[in-house]
Amino acid sequence: MKYWFGYLTAGIFGAITWVLLQFGEKFTTLVDMVYPYVIRTLQDYLAQWTSIVDYPVWQLLAVVLIVLVLTSLVLVVLLKRSLIQWLGWVLAVCSGIFMLHTMVWGLSYHAGDLAEDLRLDTGSYNLEELTEATEYYRDKAVELAALVKRDEQGNVDFADFEELAKAAGEGFRILTYEKHYPVFAGSRLPVKRLGWADMYTSMGITGFTMGITGEAAVNPQIPDVTLPFTMCHEMAHRMSIAGERDANFAAFLAAHVNESSEFQYSAYFMAYRYCYHALLRANTAESSAAAARVASLASPELQHDMDTYSEFFSSRRSEPATKIADTANDTYLKASGEESGLASYGEVCDLLVNWHYQQVVLPTLIGDEKPFDPLDENQVDLSGIVNAKEPEPTEPPENVGGVG
Repeated sequence: MKYWFGYLTAGIFGAITWVLLQFGEKFTTLVDMVYPYVIRTLQDYLAQWTSIVDYPVWQLLAVVLIVLVLTSLVLVVLLKRSLIQWLGWVLAVCSGIFMLHTMVWGLSYHAGDLAEDLRLDTGSYNLEELTEATEYYRDKAVELAALVKRDEQGNVDFADFEELAKAAGEGFRILTYEKHYPVFAGSRLPVKRLGWADMYTSMGITGFTMGITGEAAVNPQIPDVTLPFTMCHEMAHRMSIAGERDANFAAFLAAHVNESSEFQYSAYFMAYRYCYHALLRANTAESSAAAARVASLASPELQHDMDTYSEFFSSRRSEPATKIADTANDTYLKASGEESGLASYGEVCDLLVNWHYQQVVLPTLIGDEKPFDPLDENQVDLSGIVNAKEPEPTEPPENVGGVG
């Protein structure tokens, strides 16, 4: 019986995790009311603790765990112990880690959508609206592309990693305390450099957030133009914004309100890129023509940055490594409640198009229109409504026969 204790423990941990995920899926409203607020506080405490060191603590723990597993395997072989029993305890440890992850962060996938917290309508849109949004983000990116610093080769030359990391939280501060969105009231501590960057670059991974240690980390090798956006993306994850679509949109909002032109350009560059690729994915004659028309008006600086971004990943990405990483990430996302899996990254275009309509297009349609006043006779027919208007003041009666 002792040979199966590890498997039994793994099964118990797995069952607890399954119950938690089922609870989150069934009672999303309850989870949304309580869980994110508790987790944001917990993540803040964890982030403060792990910020004592510059490198990601979870990577150090991962190395220790791997060494312990390999050492125990060698001892099992040398001492001729049961490999079956050893495997059971390895599964128990892995199952326990995933259970802990689900408790301290993973249920965030079952919290409400970010659009609901921001009161953003997310209705369907047509090709014309997508094209207009893409043109808007392109024009903003063109404007900002001319303002950021560049090197002799024309590549953007942003501030160093640590300086950008310190500035990333400013956008979330503005969203929380000036725009009054409490959903962003989480830890604004700087993100860390992701270790083993070469390995993550070969997999096409730009950042990683570990809820167990409250650490948000970014691959320092990615092109400068996307560094500020990615930093905000990983910070959003640490704020219990788990969905990739929502984290991307949070990154856009935080970067575009940041006073730094580097953050603003990164925000609009990525927004343009997501919407432009959405036009290409539509794969119709009309959408292809629209994409070509939009791209033809991109400035040389913007087009250079688009080409540099694509070339970086195509030249340094390993197909086998990327396939393994994408499969693992897609499986994890779907198991955690993200039904779209990897496709959820590109779904931010839905929010970007609707945000463009509500924040840019709609105000221009309203223009100088007079605000609605329910007591204004020019806007509302008040006839027949008792006490619809305040009574007119009357003159006091004259004193014609008073006592003298």
